[in-house]
Amino acid sequence: MIIVRKAEKEELPLIRSQRVRAYEEHKTAIPDAHWQALKAAILSDADEQPGVELLVAELDGKVAGSSALFPAKTDAYDGLVEELAYPEIRVLAVAPEARGNGVASALVTKCIDLAKEEGHNYIGLHTGEFMHRAISLYQHYGFERLPHFDFQPADDGITVKAFRKSI
Repeated sequence: MIIVRKAEKEELPLIRSQRVRAYEEHKTAIPDAHWQALKAAILSDADEQPGVELLVAELDGKVAGSSALFPAKTDAYDGLVEELAYPEIRVLAVAPEARGNGVASALVTKCIDLAKEEGHNYIGLHTGEFMHRAISLYQHYGFERLPHFDFQPADDGITVKAFRKSI
């Protein structure tokens, strides 16, 4: 059984190292400079900003994944994207050994539920064009592309794609 809950402050080191392990599968698909920028972003303390809901998913009593739900009108991408009028899912990560158990789905569902509870009509996210499994998951949940909110963080031709879902 998967339990999604708010993360505890003392879990931050585990969450951040787990993110790196989860995202490392993309390391060989992108230039090193892009990997270094991505790694810096997933290790940053941006998830500690006021209003950010940092969530963990427990599988069999162990943290198996995490995500952050950034509030509407937050600079979630250091000025690379304009502030959006709806919350955004960021840094969703599942430990490699926990994949295939519904952890990512549980985290996405919880983020959608929280956005609904806050009275929002939309929820968004951005993900690298090379993250094919993530894009498939988000499309399965009904997220639609918003290309006008795409950006290229490393000026290397790799696009971070914007998605939004009506809720």
